Amino acid sequence: MAQWTSAVGAAQLARQLQAQQQRPAGPGSRRPPAYRALADGIRLLVLEGRVAVAARLPAERELAVALAVSRTTVAAAYEALRAEGFLESRRGAGSWTAVPAGNPLPARGLEPLPPEALGSMIDLGCASLPAPEPWLTRAVQGALEELPPYAHTHGDYPAGLPALRQMIADRYTADGIPTMPEQIMVTTGAMGAIDAICHLFAGRGERIAVESPSYANILQLMREAGARLVPVAMEEGLGGWDLNRWRQVLRDAAPRLGYVVADFHNPTGALADEERRRALVDAARSAGTVLVVDETMRELHLDEDVAMPRPVCAFDPAGSTVLTVGSASKAFWAGMRIGWVRAAPDVIRSLVAARAYADMGTPVLEQLAVNWLMRTGGWQEAVRLRREQARENRDALVAAVRRELPEWEFSVPGGGLTLWVRTGGLSGSRLAVAGEGVGVRVPSGPRFGVDGAFEGYVRLPFTVGGPVADEAAQRLAQAARLVGAGGGAGVEAPRTFVA
Repeated sequence: MAQWTSAVGAAQLARQLQAQQQRPAGPGSRRPPAYRALADGIRLLVLEGRVAVAARLPAERELAVALAVSRTTVAAAYEALRAEGFLESRRGAGSWTAVPAGNPLPARGLEPLPPEALGSMIDLGCASLPAPEPWLTRAVQGALEELPPYAHTHGDYPAGLPALRQMIADRYTADGIPTMPEQIMVTTGAMGAIDAICHLFAGRGERIAVESPSYANILQLMREAGARLVPVAMEEGLGGWDLNRWRQVLRDAAPRLGYVVADFHNPTGALADEERRRALVDAARSAGTVLVVDETMRELHLDEDVAMPRPVCAFDPAGSTVLTVGSASKAFWAGMRIGWVRAAPDVIRSLVAARAYADMGTPVLEQLAVNWLMRTGGWQEAVRLRREQARENRDALVAAVRRELPEWEFSVPGGGLTLWVRTGGLSGSRLAVAGEGVGVRVPSGPRFGVDGAFEGYVRLPFTVGGPVADEAAQRLAQAARLVGAGGGAGVEAPRTFVA
């Protein structure tokens, strides 16, 4: 019986490996033998979760042809991986990836660190901040006071609590986009919303156009749903959408869905202007593509001079082309797993009907807490605190990275929670591995792309400030020196850091 549970094709693996070599190595680094470089490349892909554990690798001959190297080179690389515990083989079953005993399984998304690791590791992987107290406590207390009438019901509200649906609809109406509660479905976070949309609109094998780069966890969600991702390159820096490329992809690929983050894009921080929003909606409508617009960062404008454009759904008020996804997780707290979809009533009915076979509904108490916040003005106060904290963290992190790593390049966004950084020619994948060894967790650029793109980038969130931001930048600089010298193994254990 085969021990592998999935497979990676030769062409796909070759693209991912070649992307690691596109940017030059650091100064003074030594070029390893070809087989060693190949083995290291596959090992990095496994450690980062971009090639799954227990994935069957291509036959030696197939991979040699795809990489234009000798079969001897591939055979030697596979043998080295077997010796290190990253590959297992059996005659007749092929070779599949593994992890050595004692190594943690690689994360396939950007999961937060477990609490026991927080004392020695600075976590720059998860773009989330602590709760803005006292508003979390007040919201839960308010929800408990309003719970008794609901406790006498069955507690299942597949479309969401009527009061919260009305509240969210009223917020869109106040923004100049008339909305009925029948156009709202409350979900378990934004991920739950997008998962439901993908299952309804994009079956296995359907094309979904995505920004390149884009939010890593959503890309992984779509991959696991069986979608065929069609990347659309963003402009450099904070330029945002390239409308010519979007029109071409929508015309030529005819994707069923398009996924975009118009407000402080994750990871670049770009903010799409109204002209681009209108043009993209028009292009999607003409192509028959449904746009999924992620608004989870919309309220996190950090600079006073940022002029916020109208939401994308303002250019499709009926909700037939634009499905808007919102959430409490970024603007308020990641532990408040409340999201929502705004769409045409018939789309909402279809989503609600399909939900019966998934999670049935969203927790009532958390819905009551969000409703309490929005009704009492606590939401606005909590978001104001969130903006202040994110702004302070952003400024501290920018200053620390510029001081410790002056060769790294980035544009400072006017909002959101992330900094998209070009790493001066170093491999983002190798920086991520080296960073784990020196006590800083950072996601590499390829997590935010398709098939190995953005090897020369990392994403830094605005989740630490003050002395912790300084320490994080120093550890990143240490990791960069290790990668630049061709090293990364045998680094000293990270010291405990207490903010």
